[in-house]
Amino acid sequence: MARRFFCKKRISKKKILITAGPTYEAIDPVRFIGNYSTGKMGFAIAEEAAQCGAEVILIAGPVQLKTVHPNITRIDVKSAHEMYETAIKHFPTCDGAILSAAVADFTPVTKYNIKIKEKQSLTIELKPNPDIAQELGKIKQKNQILAGFALETNDEFAHAQGKLERKNFDFIVLNSLADKGAGFGYDTNKVTIIKRNGETIPFGLKPKKEVAADIITAMKNCFAKK
Repeated sequence: MARRFFCKKRISKKKILITAGPTYEAIDPVRFIGNYSTGKMGFAIAEEAAQCGAEVILIAGPVQLKTVHPNITRIDVKSAHEMYETAIKHFPTCDGAILSAAVADFTPVTKYNIKIKEKQSLTIELKPNPDIAQELGKIKQKNQILAGFALETNDEFAHAQGKLERKNFDFIVLNSLADKGAGFGYDTNKVTIIKRNGETIPFGLKPKKEVAADIITAMKNCFAKK
């Protein structure tokens, strides 16, 4: 109860945008390029932020999860471009954003209107998707907090630190696919929060609900310094 009251003091009445889940990049009406994200981490963050008194805008990729708290407004999207347009629209009215979605970096140049029939081989040309984090970082105002995720397989801290600086994040949440029980599909996660000043806060493996509380606490502390 005491933790919840303390949490509400710092984030109550804030409007937070959260992205969650994968994006699907259509090849034809029945096939797509995607990834293994389930959205569990992002949805846990959304529920924690709402419990702490925030108004939450949750932009969700195609997942099977449901929201619970009435303070969450959910907007469902499929593609990276749809997520980009929705985030760009809503971020300027928000106090902060946590970008936990696993957004596809590329999308097919050609999207077929009819199902592709069986072939010996198929070459798919890809083009880059809009970089949601980078664009939000460009338009971020001094009073806004922006946080993102880095899911890495090697040189984790170097890649995360570079991403934090390039995207103009206030902090970044690093996790590694090399850690057992962390990453896509699990109900647990093991993360390290890296702040703008270089401070790192490592956490052990724990349920994603508890990881969400750690992330919201990090955002709360950022607001306290504004």
